[in-house]
Amino acid sequence: MSPYAKAWRLAWPVILSGLSVPLLGAVDTAVMGHLPDAAYLGAVAVGALVFDFVYWGFGFLRMGTTGFAAQAHGAGDAVAVKLALLRPLGLALGLGGLLWALQGPIEAVAFRLVSAGPEIAPLARAYFRVRIWAAPAVLVNYAVLGWLLGTQRPRHALAVQVAVNGLNLGLDLLFVQGFGWGVVGVAAATAIAQGLGALLGALVVWRALRPLQAPVPPGALWDREALGALWRVNRDLFIRTLALIGAFAWFTTQGAAQGKVILAANAVLLNLQTLMAYGLDGFAHAAEALVGDALGARAPSRLRAALRGTLGLSVAIALAFTAAWALAGSAVVDLLTDLPAVRATARDYLPWAVASPLVSVWCFWLDGVFIGATHTRAMRDGMVLSLLGDLAVAALAQPLWGNHGLWLGLLTFFALRGLTLCARLPTLIRDVQRPGAPASPA
Repeated sequence: MSPYAKAWRLAWPVILSGLSVPLLGAVDTAVMGHLPDAAYLGAVAVGALVFDFVYWGFGFLRMGTTGFAAQAHGAGDAVAVKLALLRPLGLALGLGGLLWALQGPIEAVAFRLVSAGPEIAPLARAYFRVRIWAAPAVLVNYAVLGWLLGTQRPRHALAVQVAVNGLNLGLDLLFVQGFGWGVVGVAAATAIAQGLGALLGALVVWRALRPLQAPVPPGALWDREALGALWRVNRDLFIRTLALIGAFAWFTTQGAAQGKVILAANAVLLNLQTLMAYGLDGFAHAAEALVGDALGARAPSRLRAALRGTLGLSVAIALAFTAAWALAGSAVVDLLTDLPAVRATARDYLPWAVASPLVSVWCFWLDGVFIGATHTRAMRDGMVLSLLGDLAVAALAQPLWGNHGLWLGLLTFFALRGLTLCARLPTLIRDVQRPGAPASPA
């Protein structure tokens, strides 16, 4: 199989899985949008935003698990394949329990930071208090998804994701339209779907692990060196994620400071960035699995093939998005908003969205490469440096060029992420070629 065919085989289920997420969001919006008061729609939007930030910070459970599982899969080590799932599952359950225990303080802080009016706040809090009970299931799903991707089972991951979203959709309609539960119904639908999704994911991985006859040695789960490596990787990925959140939070707050029209126009254009991300993420996930597999197997030829195949398809999809936004970006803007002032303003800044795929493709691809290799220190340091570069460029350019300066800072952020990781890529390649080198440097 050619490297391009192998990368595509792993990428397309991830792309479809990702596209099901905004579809579900659209259903939530439509269900709430047909209730008699706009406060219901606003409450779900605010509540979902809180969980986006809470759960985004735990994305390391997915990414770290993929890297370790891919390397164990490449090495053909059945015990390591099992441990690559069991350790993050234990961590996911522990962190989920911690979220349960701290739900009161989390609610207080979150709704102090996220402004909501007196009509919306009580409904949003009700949404939060129901959905928080699915926290352990959500984090377990992260670990399961990471393991399935790392062991090159993307279709299983797609099946679990589609089942969760399909159940969520059906329960939305039943609880809101059928039972009239409103905001609580949407939250309950999501929580139940996530809980059953965790059970389905556990069944899928149990069936995948059953043929592996090698028993896990007593005490292997608590091996100090392995737990230390897991801690370092997850710590680095957590810091990286905080820097990523910081970059987008800065972009949003600086846009808001320029007025509601600029804020809305930037939000519309960020939707184009999000749609592009679903395409590029598919090949980044393929890179995670294939690069980790090559490093685990100590196979330089497989590493070169993985890099060539995933990079080629990533660049191709980035070119396609650039062409699409150049030709049809204005039409997409019109679909996303019917406000004349927002449409006109978004068109003024549309060239930044057109350029973004070609600027950001490199960091998406290299993120996948370095996650698969579990070279997370480079990712952490590169993301922090990129955030500092973004803030510096925006601070200098905004007073001169306004919102254009803010967009320049954001694209600088993407560019620096790619450049910092590209500078470390030769080290990663040398590691896999060095006999006896550890597969998972911290």
